Amino acid sequence: MMRPEARINFAGRSILPLPLLMVMAAAFLVILPFFFLGNPSGHDFEFHVNSWMEVLGQWRQGIVYPRWAALAQYGFGEARFIFYPPASWTLGATLGALLPWKAVPGAYVWLALTLSGCSMFLLARSWLDRRDAIFAAALYAANPYYIVIVYWRSAFAELLAGALLPLLLLYALRSEEEGGKAVVPLGLIVAAAWLTNIPAAVMVNYSLVLLLVILAILKRSLRVLLCGALAVLLGAALAAFFLVPAAYEHNWVNIAEVLSPGVRPQDNFLFVNINDVDHNRFNLVVSLVATAEMIVFASAAFFSHIWRRRQPHAWWMLLGWAVVAMLLNFSFTFVLWEHLPELRYLQLPWRWLLCLNVAFALLVTMGSRRWIVRTLICVAMLGVIGFVWHRVQPPWWETAADFSEMLEHQRSGAGYEGTDEYVPVGADPYEIKQDAPRVALEDDSVALGQVQQIHNQRWSAESKVFTAEVSQPGQLALRLFNYPAWHVEVNGQAVAASTREVTGQMLIPVQAGESRVQITFSRTSDRTLGGIISGVSILFLGGFLALQRRGLSSNVNLDRDLC
Repeated sequence: MMRPEARINFAGRSILPLPLLMVMAAAFLVILPFFFLGNPSGHDFEFHVNSWMEVLGQWRQGIVYPRWAALAQYGFGEARFIFYPPASWTLGATLGALLPWKAVPGAYVWLALTLSGCSMFLLARSWLDRRDAIFAAALYAANPYYIVIVYWRSAFAELLAGALLPLLLLYALRSEEEGGKAVVPLGLIVAAAWLTNIPAAVMVNYSLVLLLVILAILKRSLRVLLCGALAVLLGAALAAFFLVPAAYEHNWVNIAEVLSPGVRPQDNFLFVNINDVDHNRFNLVVSLVATAEMIVFASAAFFSHIWRRRQPHAWWMLLGWAVVAMLLNFSFTFVLWEHLPELRYLQLPWRWLLCLNVAFALLVTMGSRRWIVRTLICVAMLGVIGFVWHRVQPPWWETAADFSEMLEHQRSGAGYEGTDEYVPVGADPYEIKQDAPRVALEDDSVALGQVQQIHNQRWSAESKVFTAEVSQPGQLALRLFNYPAWHVEVNGQAVAASTREVTGQMLIPVQAGESRVQITFSRTSDRTLGGIISGVSILFLGGFLALQRRGLSSNVNLDRDLC
């Protein structure tokens, strides 16, 4: 039975569990400056908000799962939603349908931090009493790196992925006792990571391997490694509807831009400087915060020796995870970033602070039993945040007018700045004309007297229909980047579109007279294959859970008969 203090009561009715209320309060304190200063506009702010707005617009067109960001690159489009996981933009668009846009980032951050705190509470409650577990949950929800994400980076997908990491450790620890039963929750966590943020998913997979290797050594058992391998495969299979197209179609876009100068691992180790003042200033922000967090963590680990004796497996797993996460922030580990599979696609080594924060919240709680010490630690970390805020790099801010302008650019079709790595191969977004017409002849110098009329019948995200009357054969240049998934028909007959040099625009051949052109973003074979793999995996998982539940029910009935 829940203890009396476990719930807040009003007029004799239960409202919220106290742990949830405290986590919600901690998350609210993080976003409190939003109410006075506006929305912090970090590095990825416009990328995410424009994505949310566009997804909501495509939903209203009847497109349930967007693939092509039609308004990116000022209306020329890009394959953003094929390569960027759906969880964050689905949540953002849903909030946009319910709230004014100026309130959406704050609501998103609050929800993500609350989820993180709740998952940490579930983990911490395995070893700590209720009050200490609440403190660990609140500390995790408002940890220093999260504040950097919220106010300087606006990395909304990465923030949401942080809620998965405490659960990863929780079920990794349970894998020895539960055996095969731990495969399903671990697989679901891996799948959720892939569908939330690719860098976080890479960290989740490496972290799961590391945690289970440590546990296997401590337990002298290889069974947990088998559970981990099955969980990784299950997670990838469940997320195949996203992963297969992203893996297959990456050769169709300029994905190498992900590792362009400035966002490569070697440019972003702690305290590294490059020939970019703005980059160096932010790197100093995150370096100071990371260093302060590492010092506090090391002190907490030293003073948590009692818990090490009580829970040696959990302590060593936490310590090993945290040490690896810290070491990967420094340049002497660059050889690992070069050679370990996919590790370089994290881009920013200090992203490993996301994993360090799990151990940080737990060991600070365990190593500082007195509340005065905990208070001083929190004040010290806030002091570091305040110092970098005022002395190194203050955050940037967006107002309600900025949201209105972004929304108007989408509604008018003017579009917004895109992302280089999602642009189709052969296209240069810096050479396009932002005010280019939707349809024109390829060579503007001979356009006079050749184009009589163009009627746009439909110009939606995944379908373009128009008619064009021309006096002689030619090619129509569209305000649209060519991409292999586009299927083109002219007067009901399929035609092969070509790509305009430099700009990458789609070129469509037409004959003299009137031509009805229909362009559709088709379902490619890789998308079909990914959907089949995910569908079969879901059916398999459902059947497995049903059999497991039936077996559990049979055991219960047997116990009753024996009694």
